[in-house]
Amino acid sequence: MNASQDFSAALGRVKSEYEKVIKGQEDVLTSVFLTSLLGGHALIEGPPGTAKTLIVRALARILTCRFKRIQFTPDLMPTDVIGTNIFDQRTGEFTFRQGPIFTDLLLADEINRAPSKTQAALLECMEERHATVDGVRHPISPVFTVFATQNPIEFEGTYPLPEAQLDRFMSKILVDFPSHEQEMEIIALHDSGFDPADLDSAGLAPVMGVDDILAFRGRIMEARVEEKVRRYITDIVQATRKHPQVSVGASPRGAVFMLRMAKAIALIEGRDYAVPDDVKRFAPPILRHRIMLKPEAEIEGLSTDDMIADILSTITVPM
Repeated sequence: MNASQDFSAALGRVKSEYEKVIKGQEDVLTSVFLTSLLGGHALIEGPPGTAKTLIVRALARILTCRFKRIQFTPDLMPTDVIGTNIFDQRTGEFTFRQGPIFTDLLLADEINRAPSKTQAALLECMEERHATVDGVRHPISPVFTVFATQNPIEFEGTYPLPEAQLDRFMSKILVDFPSHEQEMEIIALHDSGFDPADLDSAGLAPVMGVDDILAFRGRIMEARVEEKVRRYITDIVQATRKHPQVSVGASPRGAVFMLRMAKAIALIEGRDYAVPDDVKRFAPPILRHRIMLKPEAEIEGLSTDDMIADILSTITVPM
């Protein structure tokens, strides 16, 4: 089995396990899975009760990863996230007590409810995968991935994430309400005795481990991207900065994430090379949180996804 076949088969097994606890949300599940494999981080935004937390908890089980959750609140301090040095009276020395970031998958629940200084505590960890406390670096898991949830309909008592923090996230994944058929399946699942608080009884089987994730990460980077596809990515990102209704466009980091995601999509589709459609498929989640609209565009009711669709429709797709 070649790399692309192996990768596609792994995604199939992951989705098969997900179906035991999640109904629908196929694009969301793919995005969450790929974010972990690519070493990125993701914002997950959606109404309450749409299984945002369950999606990440189930992923940790399926990938055999350690999982921790932080409930972000206005009184949460940076030391509550990273950890702190504690004086040991018996030894007369300080010892480092690790915070919840020392894990594989971290769920930052309602991240925009904590003040900026606490949000910023994640910056170094997300970018460099280590935490510095009192001048000492503490390494974090090589597969450390942050999934931060936001509630789009509650703004009172929230602190919007600064641009520097937003740009650390590979993608912004939108979770919507299920369809009528999917909601019927959810009700039937719970009627059969499913308890989302007890994943042990859900029968989730491990599909991969940390070593597998790191191995797949290397395989993804081996996928070929021709110069015309790289130019297509560059044209899209450059266009976000020139659009008349956009005040701030995507950063070069956004272009790099588009490249990496295109490589992963290529392998899912059974190819060892990326095509323009691979770029277009995940352009919205990678770009939507990197674009700031001008006030007049917001007044007209336009969204960043509208801008991305407009840009994709105007950029010439290479043959």
